[in-house]
Amino acid sequence: MNSNQPLVSVVIPCYNHEKFVKDSIKSVIAQTYENIELIVIDDGSSDNSVSKIKEIIEICGQRFVRFEFRHRTNRGLSDTLNEALEWSRGEYFSALASDDQIFSNKTSLQVNYLEVHRNYSAVFGGVQLIDENNKKLEQVVSKARSYNFDDIIMHKHSLLAPTQMIRMNSIRKTGGYNPNVFIEDWYMWLLLSKEADVYNMNEVVAFYRKHDSNISKDFRKMNSGRLEVLSFFPDSSLYNEAVNNIKWHNTYQELMYLNNNKLLNMVKLVVLDPMKTSRNLIRKVFERYL
Repeated sequence: MNSNQPLVSVVIPCYNHEKFVKDSIKSVIAQTYENIELIVIDDGSSDNSVSKIKEIIEICGQRFVRFEFRHRTNRGLSDTLNEALEWSRGEYFSALASDDQIFSNKTSLQVNYLEVHRNYSAVFGGVQLIDENNKKLEQVVSKARSYNFDDIIMHKHSLLAPTQMIRMNSIRKTGGYNPNVFIEDWYMWLLLSKEADVYNMNEVVAFYRKHDSNISKDFRKMNSGRLEVLSFFPDSSLYNEAVNNIKWHNTYQELMYLNNNKLLNMVKLVVLDPMKTSRNLIRKVFERYL
């Protein structure tokens, strides 16, 4: 192991991902960066996730400078991430969902960037979407740029959770993850950006798994979750504008992807922001017919 490299704490919280968790761990094993500690916590899975993780424990013990694994009753994602934070000893923190994977050069690439660019609290990148059978779908990658708190609270950001690499001292200053927040990552990006700007690389560094799901149920959770996050930042000068923006965004998502209340949602969009509504609907028409 290269002891001159900063230690990176990679954390994998697992919940009912028996089909994917070994591939997630293997992607960390395959990192070209050497000085990694891996912390895996199974959050009360009811499937065979624990057995799958145990199959790879010996390899993990040999590969990483430190490897920790525990399983217990379910406590939720934020509590699990906070538990892992308590264990972590690295200079950098990277959480990875147990159904996602990272490219072999991700850790090296992002640590090198943060070592040079000390003014950022975290760095992100693009993803290759995959389905449940690892079939590659489209790539999602945004231009290289920094984001500040105002960008993120106004939802003008592209920060994808599987691509994160965060300075440990920055994430500790936030106080950790909030177990009362459904969209824990957006909440964390807002806290981090209060400490310092975050940066998005225009390189694909992770596989992000896209599942078939109940779209209606997911949308409603996400819609209420966005407003929930904003409720923790009422002192921001952009608070009222941000709430209005999220209400517009939530309504637009329902209009585009759900089949109910289309006329009512259209009226709501126009009332909330007539100019933005016109621009987006015109763009959709051009995309469909040109």
